[in-house]
Amino acid sequence: MLHTIAIKLKIPDNTAYSALTALRRLGVDVAQVERADIWQFAGPASSDEVAASVQRNESLFNPNKHTLEVLESPAPRAGETWISMIPKVDVMPPGSPKGFAIHYVGWRLFAENGAPAEPPVVQDAIEKLLCNPAIERAIT
Repeated sequence: MLHTIAIKLKIPDNTAYSALTALRRLGVDVAQVERADIWQFAGPASSDEVAASVQRNESLFNPNKHTLEVLESPAPRAGETWISMIPKVDVMPPGSPKGFAIHYVGWRLFAENGAPAEPPVVQDAIEKLLCNPAIERAIT
């Protein structure tokens, strides 16, 4: 079974803010940008067991500065892209659940009305800033 976990900062995310201002300067119609570490774990454990294991892993999660969300789907949500390095390196962080793990940087874009950005806006952001196609790949 594949479990997908999103880990976001509780505190203001300067990287997401910098991406927002750069995207606006580049003409991408976006009002808000969120960034998360997306981890996919494969193994027989339940989603709750995987989430608990991640929360105990200090190299992945610090309860003072992170929030954790178990995602329902193993694919990006509306308005979101996941970026990974090429070649994709599947690494198991110390203390991770048994199986394999894949790490992505998730970027979720929102329109002025608070709704997730439309696919053409996400694609524009990918091409202009969020993904360097020479060394990264984007999943939408």
